[in-house]
Amino acid sequence: MVNDMGEITTIPVHKSTREKLKVFGVKGETYDKIVRRLMEKAEYVAFMERQYEILSNKADFVPLDEIV
Repeated sequence: MVNDMGEITTIPVHKSTREKLKVFGVKGETYDKIVRRLMEKAEYVAFMERQYEILSNKADFVPLDEIV
């Protein structure tokens, strides 16, 4: 089957997993859209965690008044 997103595949999951996935969706939303949205959020959270880790290492930073 081919649509505007390209080839479609089937990923086997337990029925309980499918039911949990439905909770994250809205009426009319495909599983593909739900999964993509959740992946985007996971990527954002991972990015923010890396940023907070970098910022927590204050020894790596030089105050601006020491640069001038």
